[in-house]
Amino acid sequence: MKTIRELTLQGKRVLVRVDFNVPMDGGEITDDIRMREALPTLQYIREQQGRLIICSHRGRPKGKRVEDLSMAPIGAHLERLLDGPVAMAPDCVGEEVVGLVERLEPGAVLMLENLRFHEQETKNEPEFCEQLAALADVYVNDAFAVSHRAHASVVGVAQRVAERAAGFLLSREIDYFQQAMEHPIRPLVAIIGGAKVSSKLGVLQNILPRVDRMIIGGAMANTFLKSRGIGVGVSLVEDDLLDAARDFMAQAEAAGVNLYLPVDVVAAERFTADAAVKNVTCLDIPDNWLALDIGPATVTYFVEALADAGTIVWNGPMGAFEMDPFARGTMALARAIAASPALSITGGGDSNAAIKKAGVAGDIGYMSTGGGAFLEMMEGKQLPGVAVLSEDS
Repeated sequence: MKTIRELTLQGKRVLVRVDFNVPMDGGEITDDIRMREALPTLQYIREQQGRLIICSHRGRPKGKRVEDLSMAPIGAHLERLLDGPVAMAPDCVGEEVVGLVERLEPGAVLMLENLRFHEQETKNEPEFCEQLAALADVYVNDAFAVSHRAHASVVGVAQRVAERAAGFLLSREIDYFQQAMEHPIRPLVAIIGGAKVSSKLGVLQNILPRVDRMIIGGAMANTFLKSRGIGVGVSLVEDDLLDAARDFMAQAEAAGVNLYLPVDVVAAERFTADAAVKNVTCLDIPDNWLALDIGPATVTYFVEALADAGTIVWNGPMGAFEMDPFARGTMALARAIAASPALSITGGGDSNAAIKKAGVAGDIGYMSTGGGAFLEMMEGKQLPGVAVLSEDS
């Protein structure tokens, strides 16, 4: 996979796929981290006197033009980040866009309109791919967060542009992940949380041979506990995966991987912020109550597992951290990861949101910008947007 530094960009039309699908409230961007992470690539292209064309999606307009999902406010914010003008195209394809590209000066910036205003984008429709590819001499993918999608701007364009490469953000995402999974400083500890075993079973099975210890928390831990004959009240459980959970625990034992499950929980009468709450051991969860967070003994148990870690990979919260009564476990774990001297890598929207809520983002080794893409890499899958950049593709 080539990186952008290996290409000659001067005077060339450089089409960069970014992920500027940032959260907004009342027309104001509430978190521009994805934009800031892409700045090194964009600034490098400008410095090399490339003619910079930026494309991204925003929201899910489902092939229709939705003015509230225009890229215009994103372009205005990017002007401030780049400290320079960003021209806004009326569309992402068409004669007017071709004209704007042709008149683009070296070092200048043009932002295309929302790719998903065209349903052909998500369908990777050949004619749409051809139209996008015709805008470029060079294609750069710097959108790790959508690189698991075989969309036109991720795969189809790359297949049609002779010169293609990874931007700095995409390269960094892959490098950090490979460092953690392929060449880790040991012990390697994986922390897997979230709601359902079904959404993480592929991850668990793929990383088991690679890790030294594995911590399982969140609602998905309920399925593992119940598979051991432990009553978990009316907590979320996937009964159809009890056998799979038992099999996985047997595999972990056979592989010599230490598996950590909760020993106590924060239980509640109902899933509301004002519900009655109490801390109980996992053996004492009331029949009609829900386990909604890990308890203090579990926090101590999990933190001890991190004490001498060389590498920590975290995906998924330990409880319903969006509600303060059920946030303490996840917050404590986030702070423990941040305080560890280990290389720490986190991925997934909930994990990163928890880190930000705990106020420790600056102490995490690397926070991945991709949720689904990060998860698919943890499952051992090859991302289409990365595969297409390889030199033999």
